[in-house]
Amino acid sequence: MSTTGNKARAKAIRAVAGAAALFALTGGAASAQVSPQISDDVVRFGLLLDMSGPYSDITGQGTVIAARMAVEDFGGKVLGKPIEVLSADHQNKADIAAVTAREWFDVQKADAILDVAASATALAAVEVAKNKNKIVVLSGPGAVRLTNEACTPTSVHYAYDTYALAHSTGQAIVKEGGDSWFFLTADYAFGYDLERDASEEVKSSGGKVVGSVRHPLNTSDFSSFLLQAQGSKAKIIGLANAGTDMINSIKQAAEFGLTQGGQKLAGLLVYINDVHSLGLQVTQGMQLTSGFYWNLNDETRAWSRRFFERAGKMPNMSQAGVYSSVTHYLKAVQAVGTDETNAVMKRMRETPVNDVFAKNGKIREDGRMVHDMYLFEVKKPSESKEPWDYYKLVRTIPGDEAFQPLSASRCPLVKK
Repeated sequence: MSTTGNKARAKAIRAVAGAAALFALTGGAASAQVSPQISDDVVRFGLLLDMSGPYSDITGQGTVIAARMAVEDFGGKVLGKPIEVLSADHQNKADIAAVTAREWFDVQKADAILDVAASATALAAVEVAKNKNKIVVLSGPGAVRLTNEACTPTSVHYAYDTYALAHSTGQAIVKEGGDSWFFLTADYAFGYDLERDASEEVKSSGGKVVGSVRHPLNTSDFSSFLLQAQGSKAKIIGLANAGTDMINSIKQAAEFGLTQGGQKLAGLLVYINDVHSLGLQVTQGMQLTSGFYWNLNDETRAWSRRFFERAGKMPNMSQAGVYSSVTHYLKAVQAVGTDETNAVMKRMRETPVNDVFAKNGKIREDGRMVHDMYLFEVKKPSESKEPWDYYKLVRTIPGDEAFQPLSASRCPLVKK
């Protein structure tokens, strides 16, 4: 072969090698960036709920339905991979919640837990997730310590918390003259936080707290606790409980004649399910704070009626929160091209929440998802136009006003 031919051949080889190197540095890197990196070829998340206890009506199967609706509305797949929903009954026991969370992460390879009903069980699951570097998003529990002492880099408190409930409802009631309070409190983390936050709000608004009593979770007999409340002569009996505990305490308070004697009940965590169970005749005039109401606008009505077709009841704020949080999580996975915890969590924090549950919601560094809350008054029976039409809006509370300010945060992640 001639010298000229050898030179041409060498030049061609160098050109091919250069192109290959360029592809490796550019095209190959770009391909790696957009190629889906989904562990086990499935995006799997769990829901740890109360399926049979006092919170089963306000979480339970309704929450599973909301999560599955979110998955279906997303298309059933993310980055071409299937989405799997796990669910379990933690029986309101922190040890069962911790064991289940650990088994889901270690054995079933779950990528996240997207709700844990009740506060004590949520605190247990969050600790497991922290040690495993897994995402936990919470719409069912209320304890404000989840974004304070117990905050983690991978946990988000989504739908509501005790600060928002106590701040809004307590302030409104004191302004109307309810300036002396006695608390009937569920004996666990959520009840403690709700009583504390409400007490602080009552005092800062010019009222006083004359006493409190704690009752066991899921008790059937409130007689001794209600007698103490009655004897306190407080104008307001603050119910720092939820679910069937709150329903039973209201029913038995009526039997004891507390309201007939001039005392008023203040439900600090009232779900629409509770109003439905008690009826408007009993609950009319009650003021409450919520992060969602099915009959708020056209968008909430359309989604809620779809939920009703499956669940046979209207959704509450925790269930709407789960629909939103599952959607937000899946969008983050889609955007970053992986289900890896840190990448997904970063995207979730950077992206505003805009959906049927919240407008311009944002996840702060303490893990609090900040969004508008609503102060409602329960309608009179004569004002209700259809089944589940129970609330009238008193005030929209901007998110930055509704939730604890970062300046008061006890979360170690918050820089001050």
